[in-house]
Amino acid sequence: MNTDLLKRLCEMPGVPGHEHRVRDLITDEVEGLFDKMTVDPMGSLLCQRDASKSEAPKIMLLCHMDEIGFLVSHISKEGFLYVQPVGGFDPRNLFSRRVLVCTDDGDYKGVMNPGGKPIHISAPEDRKKVPPVGDFFVDLGMGKKAHDVVKVGDFVVMDEPFLEMGDKFVSKALDNRIACWLGIEAIRELGKKNGRGAEIHVAFTCQEEVGLRGARTASFAIKPDIGLGIDVTLSCDTPGIPEKDVTTNQGEGFGLHVRDSSFIADKALVSEIEALAIKKKIPYQRTMLAAGGQDGAAAQQAAAGARAVGITVGTRYIHTVTEMIAKDDLQAALDILVAYLSEF
Repeated sequence: MNTDLLKRLCEMPGVPGHEHRVRDLITDEVEGLFDKMTVDPMGSLLCQRDASKSEAPKIMLLCHMDEIGFLVSHISKEGFLYVQPVGGFDPRNLFSRRVLVCTDDGDYKGVMNPGGKPIHISAPEDRKKVPPVGDFFVDLGMGKKAHDVVKVGDFVVMDEPFLEMGDKFVSKALDNRIACWLGIEAIRELGKKNGRGAEIHVAFTCQEEVGLRGARTASFAIKPDIGLGIDVTLSCDTPGIPEKDVTTNQGEGFGLHVRDSSFIADKALVSEIEALAIKKKIPYQRTMLAAGGQDGAAAQQAAAGARAVGITVGTRYIHTVTEMIAKDDLQAALDILVAYLSEF
């Protein structure tokens, strides 16, 4: 397993609308794997592997590059940075965080905290309140000099390293750099088999976390026959969660994503991939979410429509700096993608 690539992808900063660094990393990594590569006006990287025959089916893998983060919205006269979120944060996870403020001229380490009194001088009722995201600010430790280096619109990400812990990977951006990793490694493996029965498009999309925006434009341009939305999903197999809400159990295989609030997967395609997983002895689990969405929905609804399904990896603690996946589940997701693409 190419752990080094996953580490580099996860640690590269890139929030919605600012995915350029991730895109550059992927562009260098996939050199020679595709027949065509373009960057669309939204900033998505569209990679194509040609089929050996005309009229071949057109399959699209959608792998979003962005991670949740912030954009600087205001710099106080004292040099404190106020931010607006791009992606869904739970404010309970934002207290006392180390962050990286990314500018055109360099990156600056900072700390994020909410406004208000520290524990020593706060009242008991104050300590029970969870401030909204808008109450948090970033301190760069440079006072008014912050005005000289940071501009409104610069972006902010959590500053946490990628970790390998036993049979798990932990990162602040497994959502959704694991999909970028899967998109690259699946084509690398497919290249060893020389299978070209389908025209394969891997779209490394932008701005998924704010509404599947890059996937919509990319899918309209490609007009696939089949769309595979590659993403994380919940793994709530942890204390305090009712069994019915677990979604996936880590270590039990990739997630065959049937439904969320953005799309309902093609029934025949779900059955087809399920049968293939059983035949190849690839562990899997069917998954559904009551809320949330993923890029497969954009492929399904583009132009005249496409058959679509999600291939997911169960992730604990999503949208925190401790996102965790099982190595075996990631391998299972890679195995089913290679097996499915090799069928053509």
